[in-house]
Amino acid sequence: MSSANPPHDLALGAVKSADRTISILEYLAAAKEASFAAIVRELGLPNSSGHQLLQTVLNRGYIEFDSRKRTFRLGYRLWEVAQAYVPAQDIVSLAQPLMDELRETTKETVQLATLDGLETLYLAIAESPHPMKLVSSVGARLGAHATALGKVLMAALPDDELERRLRDAKLTRFTNRTITDRAKLEAELLRIRSRGYGEDNEEYVVGCRCTAMLVPNHGGMTVALSVSVPTARYDRTVARDIREALAACVAAIATRADSAPQHLASRG
Repeated sequence: MSSANPPHDLALGAVKSADRTISILEYLAAAKEASFAAIVRELGLPNSSGHQLLQTVLNRGYIEFDSRKRTFRLGYRLWEVAQAYVPAQDIVSLAQPLMDELRETTKETVQLATLDGLETLYLAIAESPHPMKLVSSVGARLGAHATALGKVLMAALPDDELERRLRDAKLTRFTNRTITDRAKLEAELLRIRSRGYGEDNEEYVVGCRCTAMLVPNHGGMTVALSVSVPTARYDRTVARDIREALAACVAAIATRADSAPQHLASRG
């Protein structure tokens, strides 16, 4: 079953065809590829309008059609448009070299992410050289309440915004350590604010520990950086060393970002 949401009641002033088109793109992003029948069934679209919408975005290059498998997938044009999202592009270009250095220092997987609603959205990754490591991907989304990155980013939200996002939210359980109680999550976010870092103690995946810190906002998008370690390699000494290396990397990214806007603005 796809995680894409079906068309919802339209807000005042919304255009139904535009809303349905976006739903198609979001569905394909989650499903990777799907047949016409699956798309109209999962999104509750009439066959006639579903065909017209798919043909329109297909003609514009936002989706592609595999004639052999008779399936649709996201197209090259969507990738091109995404590259114009400057805040993400800029922070990744700034952070990636320093993330690679942190990976070489810790020998563990390093990830950069932002918060979208109550999901952790992964922007960049530097993979551990070890055979046993966290496997992730750019563009992946995970429940923020169950990840170190997500909790650090949630802790950075103003209280009223945090309240808005958590209101009526269902905190999914992924392991027996996942925090699913709102009061306990809010208490954990207060601890993160106080100590300056967040941890994932096998809350999303059994066998994986993670430490994350916020990258000071330089006027662009709010992001956080993490180091993930298999539990088998994790102990107090490793945890301390990772926090020290992570803090140094976060400071270096912030310093580079502070001087970046004028340089980036000069790009063609």
